[in-house]
Amino acid sequence: MEFQEVVRRRRMVRRYADRPVAPESVDRLLANATRGPSAGFTQGWAFLVLDTPADVDLFWTATSPDAPPAAEEGRSLVSKPTTWLDGMRTAPVVIVPMSDKGAYLDRYAEADKGTPDWPVPYWHMDAAMASLLILQTAVDEGLGACFFGVPGARIDAFRAAFDVPPNLKPVGAITVGHRADDTGSPGSPARRPRRSGVVHRGRFSS
Repeated sequence: MEFQEVVRRRRMVRRYADRPVAPESVDRLLANATRGPSAGFTQGWAFLVLDTPADVDLFWTATSPDAPPAAEEGRSLVSKPTTWLDGMRTAPVVIVPMSDKGAYLDRYAEADKGTPDWPVPYWHMDAAMASLLILQTAVDEGLGACFFGVPGARIDAFRAAFDVPPNLKPVGAITVGHRADDTGSPGSPARRPRRSGVVHRGRFSS
């Protein structure tokens, strides 16, 4: 697939077909992720791959907020978050990209670098760029994917469930699978802002 077509077709997919993802496709997602730019070539990232039903179920159990109390008689608790979660749970693969701040501090303490003041947390930036490569590669593989955040209150439960080392911090998670037929809500109705409103040449103007 041509690169411009990948960019045009990429979107967040929140519901998946009941079809497995080929292992070689998952391998390509990860291989391309590690080709992303990295400050000082530190490559302080890690990727937890969950591709068995048991591990995927454990991920959702560990990261999902506690269920709401029982509904009062005659009232429904069906909500957009529940609908979203039901759709996301249909993904056969979840990849959790993580960053390692300590790896960057160690790398930039070496003689060829010197200690920076870190105006931007580049460990998170690098993991985010690796995540984008996963999203784009998914399109090229004919798959759908969605990047989303792990609730802060559930990070400890996630760590415990998968024995995540303390030096690694999840920057989000990515569901991967074959897109389900488009039905129901298409997602946010918001339009992309005009390029003239977000691109400023030379300087910002009023």
